[in-house]
Amino acid sequence: MEKRFYIVSVQGEKLRYEEGTSYKLISEELQVKHSHPIVLALENDFTLQELHQTLRKDVSLHFVTTKDGIGHEAYRRSVCFLMIKAIHDVVGHALIKRVRIHFSVSTGFYCTVEGNVKIDQAFLNQVNVRMEELVKANIPLKKVNIHTEDAISLFRAYGMTDKERLFRYRRSSRVNVYRINEFEDYFYSYMVPHTGYLKNYTLHLYDEGFVIQMPTREDPDTVPSMEPSVKLFETLKKSVAWGDLQGIETIGALNDRITQDDMRETVLMQEAYHERQIAEIAKQIAARPNIKIVLIAGPSSSGKTTFSHRLSIQLRTNGLTPHPIGVDNYFVNREKNPRDEDGKYDFECLEAIDIAQFNEDMKALLSGKEVHLPIFNFKEGRRSLAERPKKLGIHDILVVEGIHCLNPKLSELLDDENKFKIYISALTQINIDEHNPIPSREGRLIRRMVRDVRTRGASPRATMEMWPSVRRGEEKYIFPFQEAADVMFNSSLPYELAVLKQYVEPLLFGIERDCPEYIEAKRLLKFFDYFVGIGSENVPSTSLLREFIGGGCFNL
Repeated sequence: MEKRFYIVSVQGEKLRYEEGTSYKLISEELQVKHSHPIVLALENDFTLQELHQTLRKDVSLHFVTTKDGIGHEAYRRSVCFLMIKAIHDVVGHALIKRVRIHFSVSTGFYCTVEGNVKIDQAFLNQVNVRMEELVKANIPLKKVNIHTEDAISLFRAYGMTDKERLFRYRRSSRVNVYRINEFEDYFYSYMVPHTGYLKNYTLHLYDEGFVIQMPTREDPDTVPSMEPSVKLFETLKKSVAWGDLQGIETIGALNDRITQDDMRETVLMQEAYHERQIAEIAKQIAARPNIKIVLIAGPSSSGKTTFSHRLSIQLRTNGLTPHPIGVDNYFVNREKNPRDEDGKYDFECLEAIDIAQFNEDMKALLSGKEVHLPIFNFKEGRRSLAERPKKLGIHDILVVEGIHCLNPKLSELLDDENKFKIYISALTQINIDEHNPIPSREGRLIRRMVRDVRTRGASPRATMEMWPSVRRGEEKYIFPFQEAADVMFNSSLPYELAVLKQYVEPLLFGIERDCPEYIEAKRLLKFFDYFVGIGSENVPSTSLLREFIGGGCFNL
């Protein structure tokens, strides 16, 4: 039979390969042109493929490395698979009830193991040795497509009940299962070709479990030292414990609650838990008479504005008169806004805020003067002054919210003894299953897309396009100051993604194939396929979620 050949276009170069040639073989021949390992391939600009894919037609390929966002996540996901396999090899399947990958710590993940196993340094050393053996063996990470019912039976037999519950709500009739030798598991997205790629990681004992530390996207070949944020870790751990207590630790568990129980009661319980925490924070503030300004900081779409209003209500119950102020109203006019290295407006940098005017106004208010505060129009990109002035009384307190509020430069002219600092973030409390955490940044992006369409006239594509800049700003201007907070508050709600589904899916479907954001939109649509959606009618008007979906009682 005559051999067939196809043309592969790679960065303007046209290459000829025989039918059936794997993308991995092509990537190995072209690896010398890339500074970091190639782990995935982008086919015809909009279809992401693993490297085991074989050539069946003329195609255009763009290779994805560990320095690319998608490639970096594939590497991290694959290292987790390697670790789970090694743990089962060391301990034995029969002695393990569950390996849980909980949430991000430093540049890795915090993990625990439930079962007849002691988590100590000797255990980690054994796991590390086994991982190194598997890496040296270059074992393929095979993907096998099986029927959903077979996947349910498979993971029931393995005791992976979180995956069994997840697949009961699977609309697709097929599921991709990954294998390292005989060990099988499910992962949410793409993997590297074989274990030999997974050389960079470290294991560290931490709290009741351990952290698997991995490289950053910026330096994908080096594992940095572990530098955990202690206060953030405790907040995340508390949130996980609350989710476990409520029996809503995974998407499958949430879906069970939605389909089998009264979600109205579940929603109200989660909202009551938020309210209790906010009341406790207000009580702490009221107990310190020297506090005159509350500073609330956090990354984009954390719900800072609604939180500040709800905190203000609780402060009133403690005899204080709060005045909510948004730092966003101190944005410089659009033409004066700094630009980033790509020439785009950098709304995340501190210089986007009129710091001098902010300090002048706050000092004036705290000294008892009347001040006309600014109001920023996001659609027009300009600032104006409020018609009515604001003046503080003896029991009044300023409640200021903005992404830079914990940065000492923002309030450098104000006395530290008068400040109470709060860090708020939407730290996702549920995971896809025990091995697939949901990054908090994902929930915040979804919140922001919904809000931006509704309040700022920004398309979902525009929000997604600027999200990398937002994330860089958070890493530079917000996260370094989070541990300076007096308290931390997790604004995420276990049920919120099931509500947001109905708002965000139409927006994602509207992103065309020829858009750079199409791949991310397609991935998020697949993500929402896991959820049973619920309506917003039971979400209270005071909920933090209302800041994004609308219908809230606060004048935002």
